[in-house]
Amino acid sequence: MLNISKLIVNRVLLATMLLAIGAQGFAQGLPNPYRTVPGWAKFSDGRQMGAVGDVAIDPDGKHVWAVVRCDAPRANFGYECVDSDLDPILKFDPDGNLVDSFGAGLFIWPHGLDVDSEGNVWVTESVRRDRLPAGDPRAHQVIKFSPTGEVLMVLGTPGEEGSSNNHFTSPSDVVIGDNGDIFVADGHNNDGNNRVMKFASDGTFIKSWGKTGYAPGEFRALHTIAIDNEGKVYVGDRSNSRVQIFDQEGQFLAVWTQFGRPSGISFDQIGNIFVADSESDNIENPGWEMGIRIGDAKSGWVNYMILTPYADPSVVSGVGAEFVAVDAEGNMYGGEPMGRNIQKYIRVRP
Repeated sequence: MLNISKLIVNRVLLATMLLAIGAQGFAQGLPNPYRTVPGWAKFSDGRQMGAVGDVAIDPDGKHVWAVVRCDAPRANFGYECVDSDLDPILKFDPDGNLVDSFGAGLFIWPHGLDVDSEGNVWVTESVRRDRLPAGDPRAHQVIKFSPTGEVLMVLGTPGEEGSSNNHFTSPSDVVIGDNGDIFVADGHNNDGNNRVMKFASDGTFIKSWGKTGYAPGEFRALHTIAIDNEGKVYVGDRSNSRVQIFDQEGQFLAVWTQFGRPSGISFDQIGNIFVADSESDNIENPGWEMGIRIGDAKSGWVNYMILTPYADPSVVSGVGAEFVAVDAEGNMYGGEPMGRNIQKYIRVRP
């Protein structure tokens, strides 16, 4: 009887341990079907690569857009473009050659990026208040550009933070729906507005949802926002180490914690979700590894993971890909701020 009791207890303990580590284990001990392409992004004029923010794919499915925060040293992280005359919005061909750029002088710390179905480019300005020069009018806004760099629209009140319907506080990302509706992740900081703002295609405010907190529908640093092939809105609630899913009216649908500490989210055309985790470490998300997790967008099941090879979980800094995008052929691109790199990944296994 004693041996049977011990067996039962051991099995219960084992089951408890498996439940506790299951999500982490299944999300991390996974194959990597990609290889990297070193030195993919190239400049012909001698320009040095700066910290890379968001990346996005052109409507042609081939060209890659990226936010590159000028070329200031790492000591200027958080306001790299403040005094720069370099263009921070760059367009690369499939071979990594720079083919277009614009946006010089319009940003201090450009961050989020989306390219809509007409090729218009949307960029968020996310500088924190403690790094904003007094009187500088460039902060707390989202700018819409034509494909050639003409400013078409500005959302927010430039230079002014706030929580009204026409203000942002360090908006971190933007995504455009199929019907042209605009969704802004507002914003980058734990103590910011922590809300999603929805606008019509002409910039008219429609609604917002969310506040600072831990419950479903509450956020702590919305770092990324994306829309899947079914129209659902995914928010990278980074400081809460989770992805929250909503319909486009803000109705809460689900929360996923199996993707680590999400910095960037993207989807391909065949139902896969790609989530970049650049900040899991021993302090902010103990037990989790930095990297890109790839899973099924319907179930949330994680199938693959690209570990960040040089990540040190004892260092709270954030390395590897912070944003991710996938082209029409399934090639993946990671925007690396600390690594100052746009990393291309080619799938080599089914």
